[in-house]
Order: sequence, then C-alpha cells, then structure tokens
Amino acid sequence: MGLSRQMNAVFPGIEPATYVAHALHASDRMWPETNCYVDLWIEVLASHHVAPEAMLGFTLTQDFEGDQFTFFKVPLEDLEELYGIRVTELAIFDSVQAHVTEQIRRGRICLVEMDSFYMPDTRGVGYRQDHGKTTVAINRLDMAGRSMDYFHNGGFFRVDGEDFDGLFQLNAPEGTLPFLPYTEFAKFPAKPVPREHKRTVAAKLLRRHYDRRPHANPIAAFAAVFPAQVEAIAERPSGYFHKYAFNTLRQFGANFELLASHLTWLSGESYVPVVEQALRISEVAKSVQFQLARAVTRKKFDPLVSALDPAAEAWDRMMGELGKTLS
Repeated sequence: MGLSRQMNAVFPGIEPATYVAHALHASDRMWPETNCYVDLWIEVLASHHVAPEAMLGFTLTQDFEGDQFTFFKVPLEDLEELYGIRVTELAIFDSVQAHVTEQIRRGRICLVEMDSFYMPDTRGVGYRQDHGKTTVAINRLDMAGRSMDYFHNGGFFRVDGEDFDGLFQLNAPEGTLPFLPYTEFAKFPAKPVPREHKRTVAAKLLRRHYDRRPHANPIAAFAAVFPAQVEAIAERPSGYFHKYAFNTLRQFGANFELLASHLTWLSGESYVPVVEQALRISEVAKSVQFQLARAVTRKKFDPLVSALDPAAEAWDRMMGELGKTLS
C-alpha cells in the first residue's frame, strides 16, 4: 500500500451491500457491539487481513472511573507493535473532505468524529433523532456523487445524498462555524505482518497490560455506588437510562468478553480458567442490564445491592488465575 499508488478506496475490494462483519461482531455474542472506536478497528484490521483478536490485551486495564467505566480504546502504540500500523492526528486546516480525499489517495484510512444524526446505520437509536458524537473510519469518499463508505460500530456502510451533506455541513447556513472534527489517520505497512509476529508481541503486551491492571477491583467499586446511581437516574428523562447503561454495564461487559476472545486466540488451553471468569463477568453485566431496566421502571432498587457481586468475585478470580499463568 505505497504512497505512489492512486486510490479512491483504501480497501477497494469491499462493498457495503455484500460486506460480512468479523466474527467478533457475530450476532450470537453477548455483546455484538462494544464501542465505536474498538468496533471500527476490529473491522478495519480484518479488512487489512490481520487478526483483530491480537490487539485486545489492553482490556485488562479497564477501571471504574467513579461515574463510568473506562471507554476502552486500543493504545496506538499497540497497533504499531502488533501490526506495523502507525496512527497519528490529522490536522484539519482545509475542508475535512479535502484532507480525507488526499489520505485515501495515499492508501491511508481516516478516523473522523461525526454526528450520528446523519448516519442511517444508527436508525432507531440516533439517526434523525439525536445529535451524538461517534467515530467512523472512511474507506471511500466520492464528493461528486455525494457518497461515502465507512466502518462504524460492527459493520461497513454507505451514506449519500442529504445525509452526506449533513455530515460534512455542505448545506450549512452562511456564517456557520467550519466543521473541524478530531481526526486521526492510519498508515499501513507495505504488507501485513506475519501471524507469529502478532502472537509473540501480543503475549508480551498481555504481560505489560497485566502489570497496568487496576490495583483495586473496579467492579466492586462500581457495585458500591450502583444502587444510588440508578435511583438518581430513575428521575431523569428516559434517554439518560440508555446512556448510563452504555457507559457502565455495556462497557465492562463487552470489555471482558473481548478479553476472553483475546486469550482464546492467544492460547486457548493455557487460559481456560481465565476465559471462564472473563465470560462470567460479561454474562453478569448482561443480566444486570435487564435488572437495571426493571428497577428504573418499578422504582425498586434494593435488588441491585448484590446484583454485581458475582462479577466482582469473578474479576478477583480472573486476575488471580492470570497471575499464575503469567508467572
């Protein structure tokens, strides 16, 4: 994927109509989607023909931040060590579309913060309902045809027409402030790195991230404030419930399901007890999400006091078993 190659798509062989998502986004998973940043990297890496499971050791570092769980994102240095992919910020001093077009021409994919209000793939959640910040990776941009192909969440989509205009503020009233989103761009190596390189580096990174794990059990810390937080959100508009659940239960539930997938990919036999506990955490998060909805509807919060205990206990066992394996 050299600089001299003229391109109108970073991955020219894929189409939204026929695209098949990676197995990490399969519908039979507990959390088929995680968060916009990790999800799009799963699909970008799969389209680059490398294993996205290799990058997921960083999930060990997730913590409870007092009002939310860490919005887990793959460290950029991990992408470079594992895959030879270099990611850095793209300065936006001209129109966004001009910069993105140039980078696509050079075989680089751009990760751009956009407004989900204009993204049809969020139909029923944000599309034409709510202005929300989300990150997409743009594979193809056609200014003349007013269309764009992009990775978002667990899939690959196309946007065109009025929605395309809205995303890039092409019909904004005169005097509107320019669209200057935070944008990153990824430089790919000339060819994908060998499979064994990824395994060797992933094993090294797992030890590094284990050393960076929270010192105190983050799920236990969340459990201590969970009922009171839910009682408070029960008085808020209904839309707030979904945002709270996304940033708490979904974040740690999806995080640890991905950890289980990472360890299975790395060495399934070596990490069986750890994988079992990681999946237990994910299962509890899923079931408690339903309990949360009932508690808010019925205004009964006592059942939530001990609801997260099995997940907190699984976190302790998981870290203990992993320590034995890594020692």
